[in-house]
Amino acid sequence: MALTLIIICVAVLCVAVLLWTKRSKHRDDLEQHSITPEALHALLESNEEVLVYDVRQPLDLLAHAEIIPGAKRIFPKEIMEKPSIIPKDKDLVVYCTCPGDKTSREVWHRANALNLQRIRFLKGGLEAWKAKGYPVEPYQESFHLDTQN
Repeated sequence: MALTLIIICVAVLCVAVLLWTKRSKHRDDLEQHSITPEALHALLESNEEVLVYDVRQPLDLLAHAEIIPGAKRIFPKEIMEKPSIIPKDKDLVVYCTCPGDKTSREVWHRANALNLQRIRFLKGGLEAWKAKGYPVEPYQESFHLDTQN
């Protein structure tokens, strides 16, 4: 009975260590593939070649029709269905307005699964960018609300 209890405790400990290690690696990956608003602003100001993609959901864009200057608008569904539109040879930053950067992280995960390593997501998204006082411009291109999932 005591031996069984020891084996169960060791097994639980091993699973806990494995989960902690996996979670820690995931957190490190996210940290490595994210960029702060300050770092992105500095990159853009230095004229480094970096592409910025606004990947907000259509309703988010409708609610706040503004964009980081120079950013290109791409619907997340388009990237998820056709990841080949992500350039392999350029640095790329994606941003959204989701809590916890959900859409940006989904795009990053999809790109990462395809071994596209030069993509990062903007920590805090457009809201963090604006909170730092960095410029935005009106988004005036027409778009449709995709109500199909």
